[in-house]
Amino acid sequence: MKKIVSLIIVLLVIIAAVIYIPKYVNMEGAKDVEFNVVEPDNIPVQIAEVLPNYRMKEKALVCKINNEIYVVVTRGEKKTSGYEVDIKEIKLSNENGEDVLTVYAEFEDPKPGEITTQILTYPYIVVKTELKELPDKVILEKEYKN
Repeated sequence: MKKIVSLIIVLLVIIAAVIYIPKYVNMEGAKDVEFNVVEPDNIPVQIAEVLPNYRMKEKALVCKINNEIYVVVTRGEKKTSGYEVDIKEIKLSNENGEDVLTVYAEFEDPKPGEITTQILTYPYIVVKTELKELPDKVILEKEYKN
């Protein structure tokens, strides 16, 4: 019985390592990207015009407007209020000759039993970065806040 429990523990550790280690190995040499949140009233018109095309999806987008690079993270359609999205960190790395932008977003959901307004919402956030060029690839890493 002890051998079976030990074997299960070893297998769980190996599975966890296979899942989580590549995320950190690939980020070696990654550069932190500075950014500032853009308030809804100050979102560039070009982003505001295309945002409805992406608001149903949960993804990260990058766009260049007037030589400035913006990152948009959308959460998709939600049936109530109380859903939030925040960008905690943005990193730029070079993987196999491609510039890869990894956006670390924190998603917050309403707490169980919390009273919320029954309305369709489309949580998103827009940030302006210090980048000068668009990356080749964008990855969204999500973390759910309790």
